[in-house]
Amino acid sequence: MEPVLRDAQRKSPVTAVAIPIRARLHLQQRAPDNLRRHLLRGIRRTTVLIGADLLVLAVVAAIVWAVREQAVLGSGLANAARALLPPGTPNGWQFGLALIIACAVTGNYGQGHERRNPGRLFLGCALAAALPLWATLWTRGFGLVVAQYAVVTALVWAGLLIERLTVDRLVARVARPEQNAARTVFVGSAPDCVDAMRNPALQATSGYRGVGFIDLHTPPAAEALGHIDAFAALLPKARAEVVVVSGQVPQWRFQEVVDAALAAGCEVLLVPRAIELAGVEPTTVRRRGRVLINLTAPRLRGQQQIVKWALDVVGATVGLIVLSPLFALLAVLVKLDSPGPVFFRQSRVGRGGRFFEIIKFRTMRTGAAEQRDDLSAQNMYADQRIFKIPRDPRITRSGRWMRRASLDELPQLINVLRGEMSLVGPRPPLPSEVALYEVHHYARFDVKPGMTGPWQVSGRNDVADFEQVISLETEYIRRWSVAQDLWILCRTVPAVLARRGAH
Repeated sequence: MEPVLRDAQRKSPVTAVAIPIRARLHLQQRAPDNLRRHLLRGIRRTTVLIGADLLVLAVVAAIVWAVREQAVLGSGLANAARALLPPGTPNGWQFGLALIIACAVTGNYGQGHERRNPGRLFLGCALAAALPLWATLWTRGFGLVVAQYAVVTALVWAGLLIERLTVDRLVARVARPEQNAARTVFVGSAPDCVDAMRNPALQATSGYRGVGFIDLHTPPAAEALGHIDAFAALLPKARAEVVVVSGQVPQWRFQEVVDAALAAGCEVLLVPRAIELAGVEPTTVRRRGRVLINLTAPRLRGQQQIVKWALDVVGATVGLIVLSPLFALLAVLVKLDSPGPVFFRQSRVGRGGRFFEIIKFRTMRTGAAEQRDDLSAQNMYADQRIFKIPRDPRITRSGRWMRRASLDELPQLINVLRGEMSLVGPRPPLPSEVALYEVHHYARFDVKPGMTGPWQVSGRNDVADFEQVISLETEYIRRWSVAQDLWILCRTVPAVLARRGAH
């Protein structure tokens, strides 16, 4: 499906922003592929490490059994082992589960070299050894349990430390590091980019494969991929998954680079410098003992998208099943009230600027959509990017009641199951509204539109400033969490019942 800009941009009075807007939409449409690659890379890494951890645990348990039961190191040590480590220690699948949980909590399944950090691994093993011991603390006595805890922690820690070092060497021999490294583009002046590309923290062994740099200076260096003016176009050409900002980049350029990179679903790293950029949350990461700064994307990450997708699918499925009697009743009311179809379908703009067909219960007379331009003078808002007519003459009797209760929106659960919408997100605008957008308004297309969202629970039509709507939605995207989605869903119910901001 073609982006909305193909037609809408020709109508836009702000033709100077046509190219950056089109480029942004292209990046937004490419973002899911980038996020998917990052996610699959993380799944592969975590799966290999968990499998290796469980294998090491089995080896440690076999060694303990051999020393205790077979006296392979002498009867004296066997007797001590029987007293300190009774049969079942480490206790099989229970300890294995505790180890996986503890390593996940302490960050030992993350990317980079921190997963081989002895201190971090020791913390994970200490937590894992502590989890199964609470019950035995009361039956075996404090001193013996503490000694058992120390021995188990030390043995498993030593095994994991050796395993992590061995796994990396085996992987390096079986597959070249470049094969699984993320394609990385550097941005800055040519000397700064060349220095950054030589940084040990940004080599293939650390998970990054440099594919070139984009020059800040004019004219760009001969070996550069191009000039920063064309950053949004060069990024997809390079099939970049990671963007590294090197050296001193002017603030306005820096904002453009970060905005475009995040729209494309790229990881953004910064070789340390002073940061004063609204909309990102910098965190430090270590690669081979060097410090980099990770700029958290103001969008949903790959792992988060899986959680949000699961919430959408479960919520929409349950909603359609539970509300099916209400759907039937509303369908009958629509049919009895006025001639025409039960459902109203309309083209809207979704994620990445792509069109989709929204589904609602019909609340207007057939053909009412074609009368919108004739009624534009009655719009209660001065800004044409928000359209609402009080006491709209096109609305049917049942439609007026359904709108005030937001019941006409319920069929959008079908859009959610199709993957076109989410339960929570920005509102999906009309193509004619998007034709009037400025560049920063396109941030709302970073994610799927929602049935409800921050604008709706903040008063819906009472929020009359379009920039305030964009601000609410951008803040929602930037700080997304499952808890926030659930909170908005919970707030939607009283907002609808109280008819807050409804007309």
